[in-house]
Amino acid sequence: MAEAVLERLPLDLHPLASSLLPRRVARMLDVLDRRTGSVVLVVEAVRKRHNVSAILRTADAFGLHEVHLVSGAFRPSSGAARGSERWLHLVRHPTPAASAADLRARGFRLFVADLGDAPWTPETVPVDRPLAVLFGSELTGVSAEARALADGAVHVPMHGFVESLNVSVAAALVIRTVAERRRAVAGADLDPAARRAALEAWLGREATWLAAARVRHGIDPPSGG
Repeated sequence: MAEAVLERLPLDLHPLASSLLPRRVARMLDVLDRRTGSVVLVVEAVRKRHNVSAILRTADAFGLHEVHLVSGAFRPSSGAARGSERWLHLVRHPTPAASAADLRARGFRLFVADLGDAPWTPETVPVDRPLAVLFGSELTGVSAEARALADGAVHVPMHGFVESLNVSVAAALVIRTVAERRRAVAGADLDPAARRAALEAWLGREATWLAAARVRHGIDPPSGG
């Protein structure tokens, strides 16, 4: 393992990283350096595998760390998610109220993405505090329960004949702008404990996968760093 990469790791994580390629570990560290923990995406309609999987891919692409999935079982679609679920902190809740309580306890405002004339757009929604944006189903939008719990609503202005967007497209448009605006205020602000937990989980998973691959292919483990 390259010395420059080891210097960026906590000492107790060196053994986990020792079998991995330095560039792989460096990539993990670089991603965590750019992650924001103060914008959270909440998805209410988890039954639509393809849409939710695409939303997870969007969250990772734009540097979010945490996504809440409300109600129902969910298994990502490999084609749409492209493995992004492996690099996100997924939190499951039985109801919107449970997700809202978790977020409010940590100082988050909650906004719902709405199809109507919501007062906020991605360019104007307040980002002076941590915020979460909740997306509902494509056909019916967010639930009445979620709307009642929210501090406000945000919409994507549209100027054509259609009055709605695919929910994964809407999420991409909202999250990209909101995340960049929040990052301009707070920087990459992933909590140190969350960063440490993610790094340890990622290193452990990659090391386990690599060890299993070596066994399958009869490759001896490396003798040194």
